[in-house]
Amino acid sequence: MTNLLIALVVLLTIAAMVQLVRVNELLSEITNKDTNEVTDEDNNQNGILFIIIGFGFLAFVIWQMITWDHLLLPPASSVHGAEIDGLMKVSMTLILVVFFALTPMLFYFAYKYRGKKENTAYFFAHNNRLEVAWTVIPTIVLTALIIYGLRTWDRAMNPDVSDATVIEVYSKQFDWTARYSGTDNVLGDANFRLVEGRNTLGVDINDKKAADDIVVREVHLPVNKPVLLKFRSRDVIHSAFLPHFRVQMNCVPGLSTQFAFTPTKTTAEMKENEGEDFEYVLLCNKICGSAHFNMQMKFVVESEEDYNKWINSQKTVQNTLTLK
Repeated sequence: MTNLLIALVVLLTIAAMVQLVRVNELLSEITNKDTNEVTDEDNNQNGILFIIIGFGFLAFVIWQMITWDHLLLPPASSVHGAEIDGLMKVSMTLILVVFFALTPMLFYFAYKYRGKKENTAYFFAHNNRLEVAWTVIPTIVLTALIIYGLRTWDRAMNPDVSDATVIEVYSKQFDWTARYSGTDNVLGDANFRLVEGRNTLGVDINDKKAADDIVVREVHLPVNKPVLLKFRSRDVIHSAFLPHFRVQMNCVPGLSTQFAFTPTKTTAEMKENEGEDFEYVLLCNKICGSAHFNMQMKFVVESEEDYNKWINSQKTVQNTLTLK
């Protein structure tokens, strides 16, 4: 019924527009005057409207920036995240400087050079200095920005992981499970064919490297220590997203992906700044099904001492899995 009403409204709107065009044609015949002719008065009105709407638009943009700024993410809580935020600030500063410099000129020139019958267009064929200026200057600026971006990307995606704690993050509709690599810091083999009963990750219990692995539903990380997250998916493509760490990586069935980072702020520190309700949360940033919105897992960043206490209290795969 709703779709029918929408279709009816659209048809009536089109019919009304057709009738308005017809009325305009009839007025032109009655007054013996072309109503489509653009006069100086029309150009003056349009020029003034350009100024009003244009600068109103700029005021609206500034209002949005001030009003909604608090909804942006807080400063990054990872080493590479701070670098990415720096790149973002530089890029946005350049964009905003150009935007607020050129947009007022656009609307002002639309007003200043509005149509007038006595005006004659000035023929301006070519100017070498202008051509060089608006080619060379943007080239230099953009080249520097691209090099800065590539270096930031390289540091974020290729960090030193020789001392990183290795953790597997396993995704499925619609939850996450994590597996720590244990004292040897090497994950044991896993295969989807071994998924059965409590062995929801398909860990190969016969692999000696898997014996000290630890399966958990909540991830704890020591502050200022590197961590390497390895991602797997059981069913569809998920996207592991830790916004405060500026971490995002697709989890692809049949493929292992990874992302390394170093957290720099504990959960307790973030609670002091953001409120007691704050938690680091792993989200799925792919629309992976009907319960996609509820696919979350808690991350806790704490001191190394607290982390060691927690990890030592967890049971290993050898103690929790019994395969028949």
